[in-house]
Amino acid sequence: MNALTPIAVTLEQLATGRVSCSKLVNGCLDAIADPQGEGKRAFLRVAADAAQQTAAEIDGGGYKRGPLAGLPISIKDLLDVAGERTLAGSVVLANSEPKARDAVVVERLKRSGAVIVGRTNMTEFAFSALGLNPHYGTPRNPYDRATGRIPGGSSSGAAVSVTDGMAYAAIGSDTGGSVRIPAALCGLVGFKPTARRVPTEGAYPLSSTLDSLGPLAPTVECCALMDAVLADEELPRGGEHELAGLRLGVLQGYVIERLEKPVADAFDAALSLLSSLGAKVTEVRFASLDRIPAANQGGGFVAAEAYAWHRSLMEDHSAEYDPRVLTRILRGAHQSAADYIDLLQTRRQCILEASSSFEGYDAVLLPTLACTAPALAELEASDQAYVEANALILRNPSIINFLDGCALSIPCQLPGEAPVGLMVAGLAGQDRKILSAGAAIEAALASAGRAVHVARISVRSPLR
Repeated sequence: MNALTPIAVTLEQLATGRVSCSKLVNGCLDAIADPQGEGKRAFLRVAADAAQQTAAEIDGGGYKRGPLAGLPISIKDLLDVAGERTLAGSVVLANSEPKARDAVVVERLKRSGAVIVGRTNMTEFAFSALGLNPHYGTPRNPYDRATGRIPGGSSSGAAVSVTDGMAYAAIGSDTGGSVRIPAALCGLVGFKPTARRVPTEGAYPLSSTLDSLGPLAPTVECCALMDAVLADEELPRGGEHELAGLRLGVLQGYVIERLEKPVADAFDAALSLLSSLGAKVTEVRFASLDRIPAANQGGGFVAAEAYAWHRSLMEDHSAEYDPRVLTRILRGAHQSAADYIDLLQTRRQCILEASSSFEGYDAVLLPTLACTAPALAELEASDQAYVEANALILRNPSIINFLDGCALSIPCQLPGEAPVGLMVAGLAGQDRKILSAGAAIEAALASAGRAVHVARISVRSPLR
């Protein structure tokens, strides 16, 4: 067993005593501490003592069992933990006061029996899709470590903590794709829920309008279980997920343009497979899609709301910020109240049109990203390369945040190839529907050998 084993299998072995929580936790801690590994860049704080103590209590029967009892997980460094400083990937907050209480999602994870092994690295203040962090280093993508590729951001350490066996699942944030981007680039499943389903209290904000919290894990089933805990909803129940007859709309427009060949090939192959297995795959369009890039040209909700939050902090600490993050925050200073009101109205109109266009579909499909993971050194060396890569990587996933939707990213490449994500998206409140459709799609991809980390995915999963 390793951290890429489906969570349900791990939980069953914990419950039946075939493996102890202490063994799992110590395995994760050993992976984090491996001097040849990425732990020193993937984690900003390792909670070794607390994790081992909790594991011992669980193994001794002195800990109330919950749906995730004994499962080692990581949390992104923008989530508060009582008694700890929350750095949000920055050095600006190094002298801030320790937090008085846990973030709501941390409370829920602890109540579920999950064991938090540490806090993961991230782009400073979550403001970039690439995952670079000049203060603490950037964890390397598990694919092609010889070259050294980006993990994606902003939840960079979250993804690498799971791929490298340092946690069995991870919690990240997603404002424009920051769960789905590292999941897609690292070959994991990532789920961005409808924003209001999971409370963000106790999480450092980037954009209060767009922020959401979601899981990165080996399978859709894993993400569904984690999501239920985060949203404090009834746990999913088992059931079959039929692909045949699913109505899948393939979003047209700029989202399928400028695709790298590996992305285009994997996406086309996935669509052909789904169609051949009985899914009803057709094109879907909505004209307002083209309004979204123009609406965000001045920085959008993210720059405006980030600037409002950071402006007093920047007065005394601007020199301590990552210059690339600071530049993006300062774009918000140039937006007027009228600009912001126009942005709200454009968003409402786009949501209404998308709702009409997507009606009748079980899910909408598009490539999660237009490219595979670029080399880290190129982006560190060139501001222009950084800006261009950041814009291209954000292009597709940020649409779903703007539309107030929910979405999965599921690996769809062949084993050994650069990771490519297939996005399975829906509108606000369709989370369970998207997770169910995603489980069926994932099983179909696995049947054709398009499963990266999990050798066998059952079509039976506790999602219904």
